[in-house]
Amino acid sequence: MEEHSHLKATLNTWQLWGIAVGLVISGEYFGWSYGWASAGTLGFLLTTLLVASMYAAFIFSFTELTTSIPNAGGPFSYAQRAFGDTGGYIAAAATLVEFVFAPPAIALAIGAYLHVQFPDLAPKHAAVLAYLVFMTINILGVRIAASFEFIVTLFAIIELLVFMAVVAPGFKLSNFLAGGWAGHDHFSAVTVAGMFAAVPFAIWFFLAIEGVAMAAEEVKRPSRSIPIAYLCGIATLLLLAVGVMVFAGGVGDWRLLANINDPLPQAMKMIVGAKSGWLHMLVWLGLFGLIASLHGIIFGYSRQIFALARAGYLPSFLGKIHSRFNTPYLAIVAGGVVGIGAIYSDSWINIGGQPLTANIVTMSVLGALVMYVTSMLALFRLRKTEPNLARPFRARLYPFAPIWTLICAGVCIASLVYYNRLIALLFVGLLAIGYVGLRLSWSGRR
Repeated sequence: MEEHSHLKATLNTWQLWGIAVGLVISGEYFGWSYGWASAGTLGFLLTTLLVASMYAAFIFSFTELTTSIPNAGGPFSYAQRAFGDTGGYIAAAATLVEFVFAPPAIALAIGAYLHVQFPDLAPKHAAVLAYLVFMTINILGVRIAASFEFIVTLFAIIELLVFMAVVAPGFKLSNFLAGGWAGHDHFSAVTVAGMFAAVPFAIWFFLAIEGVAMAAEEVKRPSRSIPIAYLCGIATLLLLAVGVMVFAGGVGDWRLLANINDPLPQAMKMIVGAKSGWLHMLVWLGLFGLIASLHGIIFGYSRQIFALARAGYLPSFLGKIHSRFNTPYLAIVAGGVVGIGAIYSDSWINIGGQPLTANIVTMSVLGALVMYVTSMLALFRLRKTEPNLARPFRARLYPFAPIWTLICAGVCIASLVYYNRLIALLFVGLLAIGYVGLRLSWSGRR
């Protein structure tokens, strides 16, 4: 094994689009339905559209940073350049929380889908098996990983379209509208409270698309490919999110789909029955969406860990690259160990009485929001301190887009902290412990 300072540029535009959509597309398969439990169908639809506007503004702004500083560290690299080591640490730690805690939630959903097909298979054991398989694929090489991601992403998109087509004959708008404002038929203060509580699950529809930034160092033409991948990716995801949510909510009593890990199979079961071949097809092909995101986010967290180790923020051995496969293999393994530990964490920790998946999603979302804030602040800072920095793609609607992102992210953070105080304390505690450890490490080197 050898340690190198840079990864090789091998990815094209379509592969990058596959990564952008694949990173996120599991959000269309599970996780979002938890938002119905608090906001209802209409309340959650409105929350999702507001969150989508934040992501559109964020992507228009974030792309400038990604193309100007194409580094595997992504947000960490931008914040460090703008604010120094402390700013870099905050962005790095937040991004790590986002990308390390998202995969176990996705793996648990894979386990839930497989459990529908094989009732004797424990969901957690299936989740761990999925981790091991896709960690191995990521270790075998970036071109293999990216090509695999592109293929499974296409299958995932096709499957979502098939789901909508199969349930369409049973769709009734009255089902979607019934009690749609947080269990009530009219908008009220209860609806507003429910919408705030549902914020993490609306973000789950789009969470991790920024992971494309971590592949920037491996893109052949970053100034051209990254903007196309980002903008086409967010448009693809928004259309799929609204379509899936509306069709699933119109097939029957949407309350039966809230607080479960497999809303699409259960929604289809209401239309075609438990023994239908369509249902079994959805379970099998539906795995492609979950696989695409699990595989893609493993790719993302490994590049983040690699970049942080290379910069001295994590132990240097995590920055090693495999001499044959040219992948950060130890970074891949390290993130997997943390994720597998999280899968089994509910046996010794229970936060707020919520389902384990909901807690993991919330922790990941909190990390993402903090990273969005640091990235937008870095954008403003670098515009001021480095006006001559080469910017192949300049932020659209500047400064309004990054300002809107900051406002939305701030509101989302306040809402998330208010409704998930224990998780917020755990998040702050993790960042504080990591910062103290980092400062002690730096002092020891001096």
